[in-house]
Amino acid sequence: MLPTVDDVLQLDAVRRGQPHVVAGADRTGNRVRWVHVAEVTDIAHLLHGGELVLTTGIALPDEPERLRAYIADLAEVGVSGLMIELGRRYASVLPPALIAAAEEFGLPVIVLAHEPAFVDITESVHARIVQEQFAELRASEQLHEIFTQLSVEGASTDEVVRQVAALGGHPVVLENLAHQVLAADAGGADPAELLSAWETRSRAVRPGRRTGYDEASGWLVTMVGARGEDWGRLIIDLGSPPTPRETVLIERAATTLALGRLLDRHAESVERQAHGTIIARILAHAYSDPQEAAARARALGVPLSGRRLLGAVLRHRGPALTRTAPPVGELSQLAETAASACKDARLAALVGVLDEGGPQARVGVLASLPARADVETALTEVATRIREQSGDTVMAAGSVVETIRDVRRSFLEAEQVADVAARGSGARLFYRLPDLRLRGLLHLLRDDVRVQTFVERELGPLLEYDAQRGSDLTRILELYLESGRNKAVAAQQAHLSRPAFYERLRRIERVLDADLDDVESCVSLHVALLALSSVRWERSWSGAGDR
Repeated sequence: MLPTVDDVLQLDAVRRGQPHVVAGADRTGNRVRWVHVAEVTDIAHLLHGGELVLTTGIALPDEPERLRAYIADLAEVGVSGLMIELGRRYASVLPPALIAAAEEFGLPVIVLAHEPAFVDITESVHARIVQEQFAELRASEQLHEIFTQLSVEGASTDEVVRQVAALGGHPVVLENLAHQVLAADAGGADPAELLSAWETRSRAVRPGRRTGYDEASGWLVTMVGARGEDWGRLIIDLGSPPTPRETVLIERAATTLALGRLLDRHAESVERQAHGTIIARILAHAYSDPQEAAARARALGVPLSGRRLLGAVLRHRGPALTRTAPPVGELSQLAETAASACKDARLAALVGVLDEGGPQARVGVLASLPARADVETALTEVATRIREQSGDTVMAAGSVVETIRDVRRSFLEAEQVADVAARGSGARLFYRLPDLRLRGLLHLLRDDVRVQTFVERELGPLLEYDAQRGSDLTRILELYLESGRNKAVAAQQAHLSRPAFYERLRRIERVLDADLDDVESCVSLHVALLALSSVRWERSWSGAGDR
C-alpha cells in the first residue's frame, strides 16, 4: 500500500527539516505515489496525481489571486500535498492567501522550518514506495498461490468463501443475481446480523463497475462468472475503502469460484450446494443458534421462523440404492427437479444433495409451510411434478414440526420411511410412516435383539441350508407367501414347473419342520422374512459405509 502524507512526515529525512502542517490537516491521509521537486508555478499540467510536491517557494507569485490559482491547479490534478522549505522565499510563515486557498481546496501544506536536503527526502520516500509495491506484489503472488491450490483441489464454494474471510479478516457473502445468499462467512461477527434484510440491502448496492467499492454500505463488490455469463456477486463488508490487496483478494476469489463452476459440469448448482449445506448443518446441530440457520435460509428466500417445517427424502429405486455410492449426476439432477417442482407448486423449500459421494447419498427437502397450508395437498403437487420428470422415484416425508430444533426428527423419520419404500414396488406418489404398515414397523424395530432372535428361530435352518448348498429355498418361500400361497402364480414367478416348485416347498417344510398349509405358520414365516429383509438392508448400508 502506498504511504500517506502522515507516513512521509515520520521519515527521518523529513523530520530533520522540522515539518509542520499549516493547512489541510484533515487530508494528510492522502496516498503519496511519487515525490516531485518543482520551482515553477505552471507545473500542474506535468503531473498525474498522487505526487508530493517539494519546493523552496522561490518562484511563487506575490499576488493572492495567482497563489490561489497555483493551489487550485495542484488540487485539481490530485497531488497528495505541497511541502515548502522556509528560509529562501518565506522567512518564517507562508502568505495567508496561500494557506486560505489550501484550506479551501483541501490540499495539505507542510512547511519545513529547517533546510533539508530534498534528495534525501525523495530517496527516502521513493524507497518506501518501492518497498510497499514489492510487498503488494508478494501479497498478490501469495493470494495467487492460495487460490490456485483451491482450484486444483476442487474446493467447494463454502471453502472458497471461508478462505476469503480468513485472509481478509472481514465478513464475506456470495449471492446469486436474485440477491439470495449462496454462501457466507461472518468472520467472527453475528451471522444473523450480517444477513438481516439481506436482499433489500444488497439491491441498493450498485457500484457501476465489475469490481467497485460502495461508500454508503462499505462493501467491496465484484461480479462472479465466466464466458460473458455472470451468475453472482462476491461481497466483502470492509467498512472502509479497499486496499490494493483486498481488491486482488476479491477478484482472485471470484475467478476461483467461476472456474470451479466451469470445470465441474456434473456438480450441483451453487444454489443446491447452499441449500444442502444449510440442511446438513441443521441435521448435525452445527449451528450454535437456530436463528443463524433461519437467517441463512431467509437470505436464500426460504423463511423458517414461525412456519410449519417438514423433512422429506428423495431416492431413485433399484440400482441407485446399492452398496456403492449413487451416481452424483443422477442425484444432482433429481435435486434440480425437486427444486423446480417446489417452485412450480409455490412451496418454499431448501433442496440439496445430502452426504454426496457416500453410499446413503440422497436428496433432502426441507419444506416450509404456512400455518394454514394443507400438507397432503402440498406434497401431492410436488410429488406429481417430480414423478412426471424423474420416473420411478421414491419420495418419503416425515412428520410436521414447529421449530428448527425438531427438523432432525422429521428427517430421521423420512429416512426410515424411504429405506423401506425404496425396496418395494408401490405406486404411491409419496410415503409417510402410516403407509408402510407391518413392513414399516419391522424396519423401525430391525435393531431390536428380540426381532433378530425371532428371525433366526423361524428361518435359521433354512438360511443355513441355502448357505451350505447354494440353493434358493428362502427366495422360493418368499415368492410363495407374497403370492398369497398361490402355488401356480408363485411357480410362474420363480420360472419353475409346478412339479419342481412343489418339490421345493416340500423340502422347505422338511428343513423348517413346518406346515405350509397352516395359516398361522405362514403368517409367522412371512413376518420373519419381512424382518430379515430389513436387517439385511441395514447391514448392506453399514457395509458400504465401512468401506
